[in-house]
Amino acid sequence: MLDLKEIRSQSVEALKAQVKEISKEIYNLENELRLNKKLDKPHLLRSKKKDRARVMLVVHEKKLEARG
Repeated sequence: MLDLKEIRSQSVEALKAQVKEISKEIYNLENELRLNKKLDKPHLLRSKKKDRARVMLVVHEKKLEARG
């Protein structure tokens, strides 16, 4: 689980890269689920989605902050 204070301290470019990385991990977990009909650690899928949402929230906040 990612900490919001840690996320907010990063730059927008680093956050966007982190979103891409987390999205790839989610994609791989979903593919594993489709192929095997089960996951070794099913809680990871939900936690990765929540982490991605947290990072995207901070990116959005920083964009709004930059506008004014």
